Amino acid sequence: MDEQPESVTGPAADPGAGLDRRAELSEFLRTRRARLKPEDVGLPDFGRHRRVPGLRREELAQLAGVSVAYYTRLEQGNGRNVSGEVLDAIARALRLSDAEHAHLTHLAKPKQHKKKPAARSQQVRPALRQLLDSIDGVPAYISGRRSDILAWNRMAAAVFGDWSELPAQERNWARLVFLKPEYRDLFVEWDQKASDMVSYLRMDAGCHPDDPRLSALVGELSVKSEEFRRLWAAHDVKEKSYGVKHIRHPLVGELALNFESFRLSDGTEQALITYHAEPGSPSAEALRLLASWGADATKAGTGTSAPSA
Repeated sequence: MDEQPESVTGPAADPGAGLDRRAELSEFLRTRRARLKPEDVGLPDFGRHRRVPGLRREELAQLAGVSVAYYTRLEQGNGRNVSGEVLDAIARALRLSDAEHAHLTHLAKPKQHKKKPAARSQQVRPALRQLLDSIDGVPAYISGRRSDILAWNRMAAAVFGDWSELPAQERNWARLVFLKPEYRDLFVEWDQKASDMVSYLRMDAGCHPDDPRLSALVGELSVKSEEFRRLWAAHDVKEKSYGVKHIRHPLVGELALNFESFRLSDGTEQALITYHAEPGSPSAEALRLLASWGADATKAGTGTSAPSA
């Protein structure tokens, strides 16, 4: 892996060492505390006498009902033996979202994951591949850990590009969004897509801080993309299972597609993501045209053989 900039929240110097969970916990709590103003939580603001952004540690400890020394140890990354009740109280005091609360719990009280053979950890069941092929006219794909793209149907290739032409290690949404200029053109709201991708990786890092492949991915993106470094340093986490994406396609123009993410319950940490257009809309007609063009549409897809989107 390339040389990385110094950062208390970045990957460890050894790319096989994973992320520093204590540093992740420390920075997450610090950044959540910094975004709250005293008036947000009913505390007096002493204006120019405040030397730190956001709440002081003692103010946060008071709101959570714990001692300052206890909270300070936690913010320094020492989450050992912290109770779920205390984490709940701190989450309430920090006004964390459900996703942020879960992320805090993963960092402070990590679960022990059984190591799986690397060759099997990201395999897609044959039945799921058959399901993808049977979904006609709807772009769909399976994503896995670290935002890897594991399987897709013909319509997904027609909209997003023929990922089969990429090396397996490059079939990753974070790599595509931050390192492929054509994907900056593909997503009309690229800034939002980039923010979402980093938030997903943060959630993954909270669940799997010892994953060396995730550490290597974060290290590479941090070196190669200033935007990724900035977003990663913000420690934002969120989950988005549905919404609308605006795509700028080289053949049919702008598409407004509703996406749905279905998390699989088989323990693989994979998800099925589908995109569909409103019936009777111009986007629905555009998808119909792409489906009728078959392989020609796939070849024009972004991110592979096409020079731009």
